[in-house]
Amino acid sequence: MAVHTLEKSRLIVDVLIPALNEESAVGAVVSSLKALGHPVRHVVVIDNGSTDRTAQTATQAGAVVVKESARGHGAACLRGMAFLAKQEVRPDVVAFLDADGSDDAKDLPRMVDAIVNGADLVVGSRTLGISEPQSISTAQRVGNAVATTLIRAVYGQNYTDVGPFRLVRYPALLALGMSDEDHGFMIEMQVKAVRRGLRIVEVPVHHHPRVAGESKHVKGSLAAGRRMLFTILRHSTQR
Repeated sequence: MAVHTLEKSRLIVDVLIPALNEESAVGAVVSSLKALGHPVRHVVVIDNGSTDRTAQTATQAGAVVVKESARGHGAACLRGMAFLAKQEVRPDVVAFLDADGSDDAKDLPRMVDAIVNGADLVVGSRTLGISEPQSISTAQRVGNAVATTLIRAVYGQNYTDVGPFRLVRYPALLALGMSDEDHGFMIEMQVKAVRRGLRIVEVPVHHHPRVAGESKHVKGSLAAGRRMLFTILRHSTQR
């Protein structure tokens, strides 16, 4: 795939944040992104059926809030993408990160620089970066190691992480034809990026313990792990 550079002064980045019952964290996450200023345009929080004040807190912090009642990380991300598709001016780049305060908005400018320098997909690597104690559970570490090892074996791509924080050029994101509505969404993105010949870069990022509440990644981790492994193998057989 040809590399097309982007002029940073004109760059438009929209951020998608799936959120389920993240009232205690989402406001600070949105505020930290809004504080970055350009190139961030919209910070879009996708309320995935929260029963607390997630939506209100995000709105008060300056986010655009859209609703997705069908539960699932991928379903929320796809709803956010549908929102962006309706904008009169589409973004150049889409960023994805979690609503629980574990991802650090201060890492975003370095990830944007990688896009400006020609990357199509930039994955924030917690493995290469700094993860604070208790920020990643044992189950997550094991799942991440298994997933990256399998991707390397099947696709030949040396990812170090399959974490949620990433940036992707908007045209490239559309070309991937994303469809997974559950835990396989981010894996689907990474394996399809390899198959489509996208230029992939990993950037070291900071990772913090979630602010409060129950981790969505730990809950149902076995089912999530099975889904991710299924996604890796399923796309290996597709043309």
